[in-house]
Amino acid sequence: MSSDFESYEQDFAVLTAEITGRIGKVPKLVGDEKKQMVANVEKQLEEARELLEQMELEVREIPPQSRGMYSSRMRSYKQEMGKLEADFKRSRIAYSDEVRNELLGDDGNSSENQLIKLREERAHLLDNTERLERSSRRLEAGYQIAVETEQIGQEMLENLSHDREKIQRARERLREADANLGKSSRILTGMLRR
Repeated sequence: MSSDFESYEQDFAVLTAEITGRIGKVPKLVGDEKKQMVANVEKQLEEARELLEQMELEVREIPPQSRGMYSSRMRSYKQEMGKLEADFKRSRIAYSDEVRNELLGDDGNSSENQLIKLREERAHLLDNTERLERSSRRLEAGYQIAVETEQIGQEMLENLSHDREKIQRARERLREADANLGKSSRILTGMLRR
């Protein structure tokens, strides 16, 4: 079981290293090369997400007492995945000279104020996107905790129900024994009087 998890971990490490290298190349490319690289990175990010899902399934199969270590590793991998996705978004948005010139409609001699404003807006959008992603991850983690808590609560209720049944059966046996002891006591009392 843990060997499957470790195998997935190795695949994830190799894949994220490749993705990181490709993300660094995206802003330097233009045209079809850039589109091809973006498509490749998107495909690899999807593969990485699938690996994370497989790893998460493996962690769920681990007994609860030894699950903690694997769960913390999963959190770390999810954070790494979030960082990769954010870096990828930034690399796609990073303007090459050609794209900037197209946006500004000139040959690069635009006023510095317009360029500064564009950068500020881009940074603001990236910050908002990251905030939204962090909030989404927190909500997802909270939902997961709620689901796990509900499962634990159901298991506890089932255990309590079984325990209640056992206690009720034991109480019935005690009543029967008490009744039998009462009968025996009356019989013995009657025998002693004779």
